[in-house]
Amino acid sequence: MMFRFRSSCMLPLLAAGLFSVRPAMAQKYRTAAGMRLSPGLYGLTVQQKFLPKATLEGLVLAGPREVTGTVLAERHFGILGPSLNYYIGAGGHVGNNKDSGAFGGVDGIVGVEYKIALSRLVISADFKPSVEFNSDDWARFPTAFSLRYILVKEKNTGLFNGLFGGDKKKEKTKDKTKSSNQRRGLFDW
Repeated sequence: MMFRFRSSCMLPLLAAGLFSVRPAMAQKYRTAAGMRLSPGLYGLTVQQKFLPKATLEGLVLAGPREVTGTVLAERHFGILGPSLNYYIGAGGHVGNNKDSGAFGGVDGIVGVEYKIALSRLVISADFKPSVEFNSDDWARFPTAFSLRYILVKEKNTGLFNGLFGGDKKKEKTKDKTKSSNQRRGLFDW
């Protein structure tokens, strides 16, 4: 049985995230992809935002004796703004073990992620318990660390958006009515 949960590292971080909740936009990207590392398994992770505060995450993981694919639906909650948030979710997985053959299961996930300021990197730490079917292990309780690169950014909805330039949609419609041979200023984009 694989039980490698290090509660001394994850529980204080998750508890702090759960108790410092405030309403906020949950994340600053639409699509991110990268690496996921956990004891015994490593692989690729891709997150795609499909609702304002929800993502689908796909994982392809490999270890010395197995390969798995997982799909998770996750709901994100802001902590101190959109750069730091926690998420919870559920999903399922299928895989193949060299010793026992094909297996599957259901997964839950709870984690914390941070979008590093002035970069396109997102780091996260999570706890992903699973119940296994047709496997030697009936349950697993792994923790993991992920590093993702933002492929598609979220539209700018910051504090100063529109403060110095007005609404961009209104400006675009005004620009279409203007003659095309007018000179543009430095800030008239």
